[in-house]
Amino acid sequence: MRSRYTAFARGDGAYLLRTWHPMTRPEHVDVDDGTVWRRLQIVDTVRGGESDSTGVVEFRAAYRDASGATGLVEERSRFDRIAGVWLYTGAEVAPAAR
Repeated sequence: MRSRYTAFARGDGAYLLRTWHPMTRPEHVDVDDGTVWRRLQIVDTVRGGESDSTGVVEFRAAYRDASGATGLVEERSRFDRIAGVWLYTGAEVAPAAR
């Protein structure tokens, strides 16, 4: 999860696509160069340990957009481990996310 957050912060859409499960991966990812990601807070994790093949990470990520407005993304991300590599499969975005 932290590596995907860092990819968003650096505008590295190629990394995001590489770490997205092929069954759910979009054709492209739009990374907004005007967005400044300010903080990542891991709220909860479910599984995702050394012997697990799936995991869930709940997080909050604070940002500031190009106009200076601030926002917060709240999400429960799902991951599958395939051949030793964790891949993002999808998420539930919290209703309060903005």
